[in-house]
Amino acid sequence: MRHPFQAIPADKRPVVFWPLLVITLFLMILLNLEGKPMVTQAAPLGIVSYELAGSVSRAQEILASWDQQAQLSAAFSLGLDYVFMLAYSATIGLACVWTADVLRRRGWPLAWVGAPLGWGQWLAAAFDATENIALVVILFGTVQAPWPEVARWCAIFKFSLIFLGLVYAFFGLVVSLVVKPK
Repeated sequence: MRHPFQAIPADKRPVVFWPLLVITLFLMILLNLEGKPMVTQAAPLGIVSYELAGSVSRAQEILASWDQQAQLSAAFSLGLDYVFMLAYSATIGLACVWTADVLRRRGWPLAWVGAPLGWGQWLAAAFDATENIALVVILFGTVQAPWPEVARWCAIFKFSLIFLGLVYAFFGLVVSLVVKPK
């Protein structure tokens, strides 16, 4: 299963990757700063608590703990998250494809995982987008099933795919630093 990032020549990948990483980290910092008003006793992880609420009662509890500023922060964060999705999915996806090439050049057996994990980052972004739709419906509408459950399952799948991609990319980084190409 070929990934579009495989079309980027190996010597050009750093030129694409590093700006993507900087944009991703900038957006992550911005989202974390914007998310501070959402951290409450009912939502100790801020927006992540909201994403993982999973039930009508839990979502209502979190929303009730947020003042108007926190709810505005949530709305802004959910909108900005669509830009963040593009950035993180491209950054981690490219890292997975790059890792696959590193492993392939060193004769390691997990090289085949890179392209599917690269695609998986775009799937993570799709789960994230669906999750955000559910969270916006809850934030601006009535809190009712199935929206908290949809948000939670999408968040779980999103976080799982991102985690796998990051672990794979980190593995590739370690291999590239320790093992010489064949």
